Amino acid sequence: MPKAEVGSTKWVGNKMKAKGLQRLRWYCQICEKQCRDDNGFKQHTMSEGHVRAMLLVGEDPKKFINDYSRQFQRDFLQLLKVAHGEKKVHMNNFYQQYISDKEHIHMNSTKWPSLTEFAKHLGREGLCRVEEGERGVEIAFIDDSAAAIQRKEEIKKQMQSGDGDVEARLLQQQIRRAKEAEKER
Repeated sequence: MPKAEVGSTKWVGNKMKAKGLQRLRWYCQICEKQCRDDNGFKQHTMSEGHVRAMLLVGEDPKKFINDYSRQFQRDFLQLLKVAHGEKKVHMNNFYQQYISDKEHIHMNSTKWPSLTEFAKHLGREGLCRVEEGERGVEIAFIDDSAAAIQRKEEIKKQMQSGDGDVEARLLQQQIRRAKEAEKER
């Protein structure tokens, strides 16, 4: 059966059906193809394109697994940095946020067997603070970039030397407001 022409009503209908996340069971990471059911996935695995791609993977599977692992870790940390900064977040909730992007790298194509193992890896590498909380594993991004370190030092200096200055400025502002209020009366 031929594919629907781009722009046709059948094509639009198929795109609408494929919108959003489908079952992970019927996703081929190598081909980046999502199938709707078991039969569709079976047909995909027998297709010429999939067989060719799997032959390439079969030559050096570790290369592909390491590449997917590197991409997964990079995307995961980027989203963690942007979405939550250095705040603590529940690992499972954050993973749900990560997989809400339809184009994400699936964890079952990486070298980590579970989310907990991935969290332990991030902790060992010093990329995140990993703690066991009451609800489960909690992670927090560690921002050790030069800009972040400089920003923290500036804040620390302001807090140490500027305490008296800040209090004096606040006192002056209060006095000025009181005088203005008195003049208005």
